[in-house]
Amino acid sequence: MSDKRQDYISWDEYFMGVAILSGMRSKDPHTQVGACIVSQDNKILSMGYNGFPTGCSDDEFPWAREGGPLENKYLYTTHSELNAILNFRGGSLEGSKLYVSLFPCNECAKAIIQSGIKTIIYDDDKYEKTPSVIASKRMLDAAGVTYYRYEHSGRKIDIDL
Repeated sequence: MSDKRQDYISWDEYFMGVAILSGMRSKDPHTQVGACIVSQDNKILSMGYNGFPTGCSDDEFPWAREGGPLENKYLYTTHSELNAILNFRGGSLEGSKLYVSLFPCNECAKAIIQSGIKTIIYDDDKYEKTPSVIASKRMLDAAGVTYYRYEHSGRKIDIDL
């Protein structure tokens, strides 16, 4: 019998790590959010990060948070959760889990519910008191989607690229 490693990372550490790493692809200078959708048997189904839709140049659309509606990023960006759902090329997401670095807004909650995702594991909930997140939680609760905050293990993972 062999002595296997005991210090391997957990599924939650692995998938939240993938979500956070995905968020690092975002070109948003203020907020980088990543998402990873996982099947019930712990297979990665899709990933996403916040950014502009395919074909919309990162250099021609605004990244600002302030200014008029057409001069800031909010009408143009696609959130990581929606990107992960739209990037999925398989059959159904029914019963899957979503790992995401920031709690989903109300618009993403609608897509999560409609796609059949049943569990959300999130890292940060810094907008918990905003109407968007309050509405999100209300809809998720009504639809029977469970969510819980990721518990940090304190493990540090270094990756040299």
